[in-house]
Order: sequence, then structure tokens, then C-alpha cells
Amino acid sequence: MSAVRFMLLAGFATSAAAAPLAKEQLMVVPDGARHFTISSTAAKHGDVWSWRLPDGRVAYRMSMSLRGWITETDEVVTSGADGRVIASEVRGFTDSGDASEKFSVGKDGIANWATAVDSGSAPFGAKRYESYGGPWLANEQGIAALVAAGPRGIDLLPGGHASISIGQSTRIVGPRGPETVKLAFTSGSGFAPSPVWLTSDNRFFASVGSISLMPEGYEAVAPTLKAIQEKATADMVRATAHRFLSAAGRRPTLFDHVKLFDSVGGRFLPDRAVLVADGKVAAVGKGGSLRVASGTRRIDGRGKTLLPGLWDSHLHVGGDDWGLLQNLATGMTNYRSPGSMIDEAQSIFRRRAAGDLLAPEGKVSVIIDRKDPLAAQIALTVSSQAETIAAVDKIKAAGMWGVKFYTSMNPAWIAPGAAEAHRLGLHVHGHVPAGMRPLDAVRAGYDEVTHINFIMMQAMPQSVVDKANTAARIEGPAQYAKDVDLDSPDMKAFYAELAKRGTIVDPTLVVFEQLMASDGTAVTPAYLPYVAISPPAVARGWKIAGYPLFGGLTRDDFRKSFAKMAGLVGRLHQAGVRIVAGTDGSGVELVREIELYHQAGLTNAEALQTATIIPARMVGMAGRVGSVAPGKTADLVLVDGDVEARLGALRQVDKVVLDGVLMDGDALRTASGFSGRPTR
Repeated sequence: MSAVRFMLLAGFATSAAAAPLAKEQLMVVPDGARHFTISSTAAKHGDVWSWRLPDGRVAYRMSMSLRGWITETDEVVTSGADGRVIASEVRGFTDSGDASEKFSVGKDGIANWATAVDSGSAPFGAKRYESYGGPWLANEQGIAALVAAGPRGIDLLPGGHASISIGQSTRIVGPRGPETVKLAFTSGSGFAPSPVWLTSDNRFFASVGSISLMPEGYEAVAPTLKAIQEKATADMVRATAHRFLSAAGRRPTLFDHVKLFDSVGGRFLPDRAVLVADGKVAAVGKGGSLRVASGTRRIDGRGKTLLPGLWDSHLHVGGDDWGLLQNLATGMTNYRSPGSMIDEAQSIFRRRAAGDLLAPEGKVSVIIDRKDPLAAQIALTVSSQAETIAAVDKIKAAGMWGVKFYTSMNPAWIAPGAAEAHRLGLHVHGHVPAGMRPLDAVRAGYDEVTHINFIMMQAMPQSVVDKANTAARIEGPAQYAKDVDLDSPDMKAFYAELAKRGTIVDPTLVVFEQLMASDGTAVTPAYLPYVAISPPAVARGWKIAGYPLFGGLTRDDFRKSFAKMAGLVGRLHQAGVRIVAGTDGSGVELVREIELYHQAGLTNAEALQTATIIPARMVGMAGRVGSVAPGKTADLVLVDGDVEARLGALRQVDKVVLDGVLMDGDALRTASGFSGRPTR
């Protein structure tokens, strides 16, 4: 899995015991321990240490704060004669609660493990146990096992198979002077090859990405290593792009006898024909009515639905080329990224235009946040109004589409920053800064508010609003949303003003369903259809215990609060507020987001408009995409099933047309790491 994905999954490790240990109960780091730091371009976020205990075991200790989400864990690892881990124990807590995890191999050769979300046993044999969580540096044990296994790789517990390939060497200069490090890629634990850096003798050196794990003193080397691994990844994905963007895929194609989604009219049209030629929708008519030239490819659409390619309006791009490919496999042909690094976004645009990257087409915003320990990891950080305006100017000069303000921003800087952005033609959106309510942000210049929890801030106690750059932005709505009267005069007036101002809302309901409704007993509905076709380690990471309970609240309380947040989306829609579908994840979650809108009261057609024509209008691309009409760019998705009757049919992607190039859905899924079609 990618370094960032590994870190995210590690943050979801929760309880195998009744209650987590407090920070003070964890191991104390001795003098002379190996020291790694966790950092991003915005700030340092934490530390990880490692040392050897008197009995030969290896200890790890991790301390991290990501925008107020706290992790304090330790781990002790016992290795066998062959170097593989035969026992480990994780203690402490993450932002998702108790991080306890135990693994051991008995004298009978049976391995046993227990976490918050699973437990099991199996013959150990020649396998390696892949931890669910724990201090990030402990992943070096897995890297060592992969190196020792060589090209054949190693089988994993609870399931899967992984391997490592070691590539180019690079000279760096660190605290000890010049030295050599090696770029390697692991495969099997995630959907795609994941980069990791090794020492000259093939031991773990660093993991580099939007958040990097580096040996202390080497932090300045991270950008150099990141650039090298991104080029290596780009070289790998180029061949895949060239294979799919073939001349054969550009042949004229007739989709005949399909059910067609008219996104502009918000209706489904039975028995239609759509001709694609020269990258455009050439004609639309009744089924069987279009005359086409000889050599035109014909696709029988009976029992299938043809739609404009889908949009994810909350998809952070950059650093994951393979993820962009997978988004295509889920029917996504466009996205809006509400926060990317400028250099990574420019690289995506450049390589996509050259045909060297297979990816949806998108628009990108850049985050601006106040310089603060709680600042967003990939933000341009500022310390004054003048720096805020300068950051906006930098975003415009870089060719980006919008500005996203974040939770630690000084509220006084929002209006002047938004005014400058609007002067330059940039879209303004974001989280609501601590101390402001959403209506304050909109009146200060927001065109859009991201995440439904920040919309719910309108009804939160002032004590929650004042700390919205901390965990209070989750815990406040989790605690109080269940008691909010969505139909009170104040809330109705709120909806009406948002509608009058033309404010857009990007709810990302699927995020809060996972956090509030999950209890560790089952995979959340967003991921369940993909479990059987995904790498076991990925599927295991999808099963989370949910946001930790607090203050005497129950999981049922959290679920009631989530239901109110979903109901809020329905009220906004009824009031005329535009909704755009976003996941803050990937294409895998997008259909679930749309399904949740239907559950909130939108019709299937209305829910689909949030992922087609409405985002296209938001970013100014509705003249080219977002609907199926003659003259428009042919960005289409053909799915097996009747979407008018069941939105879940959207997961059954049969064909994708991107910029007029026809691609097979099964081939896209295989290339992006899936082993088949999702369940219905």
C-alpha cells in the first residue's frame, strides 16, 4: 500500500482490550534511541523511536498530533531465529481509540492475533503477520521480511501475498555526510506498488509522501526522495496509459438501445442510441434510429444504463497515480480536488495532457491555513492578512482553480482573502475556521462549504464552534446533532440564505457514516461490495471500529447524530441549495455517497445530478461535460443494470469513455488492482 495509505490505516487501529493505556503508562524512550520524525511541508507532526530491550526484543514508541488528532502508542516485537516476527504487542491509543493489538506464535506453530476489528488463528508456517496498526516505524519488520524472502515474496496473515523489488540507488547528504539509499516498491499489501526507501544494506530507511517518516536530521532530504519516487511511479503508469489510450479505443462507437440518463432534465430516457466519434458525442436518438458508417463499433445496451461520466467533488489528488486509474475503473471521468500540492497537481495536468497518465480530468484547489501546529498538512501556511493575499496570488499564478481556507485560519483574514480570490476568478470554499459558523464564512465570501459537519456547526454550541480546528469538529456534531431541530425557524432561515446566495455544499456523508455508524463488527456499506475483489490487507483496513465514544454517549447516539446530518442534506436540497457529491476518499466510496443522498430524500435522478451536471456547472465545465448531448466531450460510463431503479447498479461498470476513448471496465479494474467486479 502507499505510504500515506499505510499511515491512514495505522491510525484506525483500535481496541482489543477494554480501555487504552494513558500516555503516561506507555514506555519511556531511553537516551540514544533511534529517532524518526513525522512531518509534512506544513510542519512537524510527531516522532517515532526504536531501541533494543535487554532481552533482545525491539521496542517502538510513537507520539503524533495531526491537526489535533492524537496518537500515543508503543509496541514490543519479538523475532524468531529466521528474523520473522513471532510475537508483538501494541498498546496505547490513536485518534480512533484503543490501539491494542496482540500477535503471537505458539509452540504448536499456530499464529494467533486480536485487534478491535478481528481475531483469528492459523498455521504460521513460512508466513508473516501483517499488523493492523501500531507505531509506523515497526513496519520496518515487514520490509525486512520481504527483503529476506527475495523475488518469491511471502504469504501474509491474515491473508494475501507480498513482495518487494529493489531499484535505483541515490546519493544523499545527511547528518553523517554522503550516503547511498535505494528506492524499492512493495506489492501485495495494497492495490498498487508502494514506494519505500532502503539503506545501502537493504534495511528500512524512510517512507516519503505528503506525510513522511524520516530519520531525525534527514527531513530536508524528503523532497528530493519524493521527486525521485514520483518519477519512478510515473514511468510505471505511462505504459498503462499508452495501452488504454490506444487508436482502437478511438474508433467511432454506437451505444444502442440503452437507458440514458438526461442529467440536465433530471430524468431517465428509455431505449436511446448514442454515437461517439472524434472524441465527441456525435448524435443522440431513439434506439435503432442512428445510421452509422461501416466499421463503427456497436455496443448493445439492452439492460444497461448510459450516463455522463461521474464526478467526485472531494477527491484529493497527488502522489497516487494508481489511484487515479482506479477512479476511472469506478466510472469517474472528472473530479474536483479540494486541496492538492501545486507541484503534484501541475504534474498530473501535464502528464495527462501528454497521454502519459490515465486519469480523470479535474480542477484543483489549494489549501491556505494559518501557521499553527494544527495547520493542514499540505497547506500554504500564512501568518498575516498580507501573506493570505500573497498565497491566493500564488495559487492563481500556478494555474489552479480555487482556494480552500482551513480550520486554523484567522477569521479576520477570510474576507480579504476571498475578495482577492474572487478578483482573480478563483472559487472560494473550505472548512469553517474555528470561531466562525458556516453562515459567517459564506457572508465573508465562501462560495461553498465542505463537509456536512461544518454545515451542522450553525446549530452547535459556541464552545464547539470556538474549537472547530480540533477534534471538536467531529465530536461536537457527534454529541449534539441528534438533538438539533432541522425544521426550526433559525435552521430554515439558514437554508434559505444559503440558497439565496447560491452557496454550494459538499457533504461527504460517507466519511461520517464510517466514523459514527461503524462499530468494528462489519465493513461499512461503502466498501462492502469491494471486499471480495480487493487485497486482503486493504479489505481488513476498511473494517474500522468507528470514532471512539466519549462523555457517556453510545454508538446509537452517534448513529442518531449521523441520521440528522444526512437529514440536513435533504433539507438543504429541498431549500434549493446545490449539493455536489464528494467522498474525501476515492471512487470506491462515490456510489455510497450518492445512495446516502437518496436516503436523505433525493430521487435517484436528483442524486445523480450531484455527481454529473451540478459539479460540471460548479467548475465551469458544463459546456463540455456533465451531460450527454451532441457536440460535448464523450466522457461516459455504461453500467450493467437499471440505475433508475437502483443506484447500486452504478458499481457495475461495463465500459468507460474518457475524452472519446473507449475502455473496458473489467480491464480497468484489473489494471487498478481489483480481482473482479464488485458484488451487486
